Amino acid sequence: MQNVTWDETYDVVVVGGGTGIVAALAAAEEGLTALVVEKSEYLGGSTALSGGGMWMPGNHVLREKGIADSRQRAETYLDEVVGETAPRERRVAFLDHDADAVELLRRCTPLRFSHMREYADYFSETRGGSAIGRSIEPAPFDLASLGEDAGLVRKGSLEAPVPMPITSMDYKWMNLMTRMPQRALPKVAGRVAQGIGGKVIKRNYVAGGAALAAGLVAGARRAGVPLWTSSPLREIVLDGDRVVGVVVEREGRTVRVEARCGVVLAAGGFDHNLAMRREHQSTALEAGWSFGNPANTGEVLRLAQDAGADLTLMGQSWWFPAVPPAAPGGEPSVLLAERSLPGSLIVDGTGHRFFNESCDYMTAGRIMLGHDDGEAPHLPAWLIFDQKYRNSYVFGGGLMPGQALPKAWYEAGLAHKASSIEELAGALGIPGVRDGVARFNLLATQGHDDDFDRGLSHYDRYYGDPTNTPNPNLRPLTKAPYYAVRVVPGDLGTCGGVRADAHARALRPDGTAIDGLYATGNCAGNAFGHYYPGPGATIGQGVTFAYVAALHAAGRLGAGEGTLRGAADRRVG
Repeated sequence: MQNVTWDETYDVVVVGGGTGIVAALAAAEEGLTALVVEKSEYLGGSTALSGGGMWMPGNHVLREKGIADSRQRAETYLDEVVGETAPRERRVAFLDHDADAVELLRRCTPLRFSHMREYADYFSETRGGSAIGRSIEPAPFDLASLGEDAGLVRKGSLEAPVPMPITSMDYKWMNLMTRMPQRALPKVAGRVAQGIGGKVIKRNYVAGGAALAAGLVAGARRAGVPLWTSSPLREIVLDGDRVVGVVVEREGRTVRVEARCGVVLAAGGFDHNLAMRREHQSTALEAGWSFGNPANTGEVLRLAQDAGADLTLMGQSWWFPAVPPAAPGGEPSVLLAERSLPGSLIVDGTGHRFFNESCDYMTAGRIMLGHDDGEAPHLPAWLIFDQKYRNSYVFGGGLMPGQALPKAWYEAGLAHKASSIEELAGALGIPGVRDGVARFNLLATQGHDDDFDRGLSHYDRYYGDPTNTPNPNLRPLTKAPYYAVRVVPGDLGTCGGVRADAHARALRPDGTAIDGLYATGNCAGNAFGHYYPGPGATIGQGVTFAYVAALHAAGRLGAGEGTLRGAADRRVG
């Protein structure tokens, strides 16, 4: 490329202001200059909307708690779970670097982390699986400490009726406050005191993904990394077959930014591009079902293809069953613990169950769409429960125990209520519901799910009700009235994208690496293929491969490989 005029020059340019910020932090620690460009007006991406957990086997937070594990067990687990659905080198690289990525966060941000104890691996009964759990999450973070930057952090999706930061561990106990008040209420009261007390002294505590995103922003500011919001990517610039920079739109003008060591694509997937989703995933999908960042519409993937990158795993998402929005433009409602709790079951159009409702959410979504068995989607699907269930547990991420379901759900046909199961079957127009519930009640009475083994795994039981015996996930429906709420395969974001290697380098269709171009997070194909190995695996791999990309761009990884010239060489060139 001759006579190029650049408006700005950095060593590393990161496209996407979520976990991509980790690449900028790592680059800065290596002595490189870094820039983050974000399409939307907010930072944090889908990470800020998440629970904030990170699945990071072997990390030092766990070691400091005295939790023994081994690299061999974690590797065995991923080999067993992921299999041939993703290249083995990707998961090996993840395990090589995930603990170091956590240490980077602890060094370069004000974040502090705790173990998500007993939040088991999603396939914990598999060889190498963990029942104690390998995930960590950030402690509540004072958003007000960011000053003017506080308004840049995308607002989280899980909020309590009163000011209180809710961690993933808090959610588990908050959900059981009517069943185990002696254990749950002190935890809830502590968070309420923290939230309300913080307001009094002008602190604004947030938890989960919002805390993680805020901590990353704080770290970037501390490291002197510029964060450009409202700056969408328009072009990836090549010099021959090497990526040398980007063109972004900022404040109404086109800005050409040189990237001397590399461009890291961390801009999420195509969560809110319905045409792409129906092309690659399922024609059964509808707008408004995704919990992912609204700015994730897939343009960056097309630009990556224009630069020569191959795409992979485009049929995959971090599926997450949900109640669809009651009106266009509305938000879906989460169904996490709701699917595991006793006194409930999910049926399809036959009126019968079709899977273990307590399984991990990615597996649940695949099954609902028929991806695992090649069948037609099990839609419409309905979560059926009784009044005892409604009186006992939080529902839809915000309805307190005993609180009536929203009127809008009934008006939109998303919810039905009846005095008997027969009447409910009539309201749904599914006669088979009567036999389906009768079969479930038989199994629940015995405490053993002969059909789908609900309640047998550590993960199933994590979101069950310990006071319900003999099986914390099973209880027959006995107390009228009875309810049915529509369930759809929502998602936390798509996880198909640029095909990347162990160094997070973008690959061409022939398998060669594109020099100077990296892809991480949901912008890249899932390192775990069709699976979600444990709580926070999506953020875990996003953080880890952002770290890996920066090290490779700095010349710290892959020395001697043909496509790498090293940071020093590139800066001289």
